[in-house]
Amino acid sequence: MKIYSIVNRYLFQELIPPFVINLVFFSFIFLMHQILDITNMIVNYQVSLLTFGLMLTYSMPYFLVYIIPMSVMMSVLLTFIRMTGDNEITALKAGGVSLYQLLPPVLVFGCICAALSLFMSLYGMPWGAMSYKQLALDVAQSNFSLGLKEKQFNDSFDGVIFYVSHINLEDRMLKDVFIEDQRKEGISSTVVAPKGYMFSGEDKTSFVFRLYDGTVNQVDLDSRAAHTVRFDTYDLRLDLENAVSEARSSPKDEKEMRISEIQEALRQTAQSDSRYYSLLLELHKKFAIPASAMALALLAVPLGISSVSSRRSAGLGIGLFAFLLYYLLLSAGLVLGEAGIYPPAIGMWAPNVIMSGCGLYLLIKAANDQPIPLFQLPGKVFLRLSHFFEGKQG
Repeated sequence: MKIYSIVNRYLFQELIPPFVINLVFFSFIFLMHQILDITNMIVNYQVSLLTFGLMLTYSMPYFLVYIIPMSVMMSVLLTFIRMTGDNEITALKAGGVSLYQLLPPVLVFGCICAALSLFMSLYGMPWGAMSYKQLALDVAQSNFSLGLKEKQFNDSFDGVIFYVSHINLEDRMLKDVFIEDQRKEGISSTVVAPKGYMFSGEDKTSFVFRLYDGTVNQVDLDSRAAHTVRFDTYDLRLDLENAVSEARSSPKDEKEMRISEIQEALRQTAQSDSRYYSLLLELHKKFAIPASAMALALLAVPLGISSVSSRRSAGLGIGLFAFLLYYLLLSAGLVLGEAGIYPPAIGMWAPNVIMSGCGLYLLIKAANDQPIPLFQLPGKVFLRLSHFFEGKQG
């Protein structure tokens, strides 16, 4: 009994370093696109480093839900590849330790990581999504230039549509400005100016466009009268308070909802509505993805043990292929589940069942020292290709 506890502690401790390394690596990969976008804000819009750090922090829970199961599989796979390459698995078998007796520390490790991923899914992800949205609105409110896009029509403000051909972020100079203002009932005003400037108003919720050498075309819809006025200087005030308040009071996205909010939304949504399937998918996804840590950990054990009989690189390649297969199945479940082709529960939990089934099958093969056909496939393909080219040369 003592030898088993020593082996279990040793194996559990061996799983931690590769898990941490993979967690950091995959986090960096997943955040790469986010970092580029936020870095662009720092360089071009003078967003503070504190805001940058907060944006990364609020983004992390969403990514960790997916990264943790990936890191679990890679850590188990790399640990068993190393132990098999160093003949530690052979020594344990010679000492009477079967492959099944190595599963408890792996399953405990997977269970702990699944609980961590579940915490991120249930609490971290809604908190991060709502905090990120709040921070983005605060940044947009304090620096309106973040919301401006060159050569795009902007209708963020009620009754106002504006278009700017070029924006100089250093001095906030605008070129080729077109604004349609319908805030006055019955009157439509179109303002066109070759240049202008943008600056903050008296409070943080207002901005002023100061335009030069342009024209104002007004149409009275009631009397059907039109007037054109040329101006040297024209100030147009835009109030962000209404736009920001509307964004904050808008309905929550599925990723921003907690379990109780999703269940309440399901009760208020008709089953024939597409939003019903989206909500149901999100509900099952919050539990299914964390549970994949257990399924992928179980699959990684026989892959790690059997890969050395071929090559270590083959084991890593097959591990990455298993990731790809799992997320392809998950993506297919999301698409088909949203379309209502089959119940969302099947689409979200089927990848876990398939990965677990493959893991158990391969585990039995590896425990009985039987070759795994998956590792023999590359060799057979290479042998067939060699014979083919030799025949061509002959």
